[in-house]
Amino acid sequence: MSIKPATDAETAALALAERNGWPEELRTFLDRYPREVWAEHENLGQMCQFWLSRHNMFRELAVAIDDAMTRYRDGKVGAEEFVNFFAPRLQFFLQQLHAHHQIEDFHYFPIFRKAEARLLAGFDVLEADHATLHHDIDSTVAAANGLLQSFSADADTLKRAADTYANASAALFKGLKRHLDDEEDLIVPLILDRSEDKLGIGH
Repeated sequence: MSIKPATDAETAALALAERNGWPEELRTFLDRYPREVWAEHENLGQMCQFWLSRHNMFRELAVAIDDAMTRYRDGKVGAEEFVNFFAPRLQFFLQQLHAHHQIEDFHYFPIFRKAEARLLAGFDVLEADHATLHHDIDSTVAAANGLLQSFSADADTLKRAADTYANASAALFKGLKRHLDDEEDLIVPLILDRSEDKLGIGH
């Protein structure tokens, strides 16, 4: 018996926009360590706690940025107040997300791949997610810049730019939420099973 990476067809079947959690063959550790036991488990170490806190930061920022956009489009805040809130937070969010994925792709994922061959297909999917999300990041950056440049234009141009940004960011935030949930469901149970020290990621 041998363990092989996911085929292109298998990865496509688990594409970010299509899936709703992991299939049974990738739930071995999650079924053993469901989310409700994570917080109190003795192997939930500092690295894992920090990593989960970063994920929660991305979730919270996405909600805050999306809420700011909704409030602006509903006329509840003015353009200047919106821009002063929106621009620096979106910039921070996107920069931090890019750096976070770099660390995962080049440091943590290789360690986890070596630790458990049965999860190789899952890490193929997560890496494909990163490529999808970075495409969505590029689209969101372009749309956000278009929106910010449109505040000096006429009302129709500004509305179109706001709609374009809202659509681009909605795709990014929806995909990111699915990705973060699935990434945690694949990785945290593995850490709980093996411990950070045995995996070589402890501090």
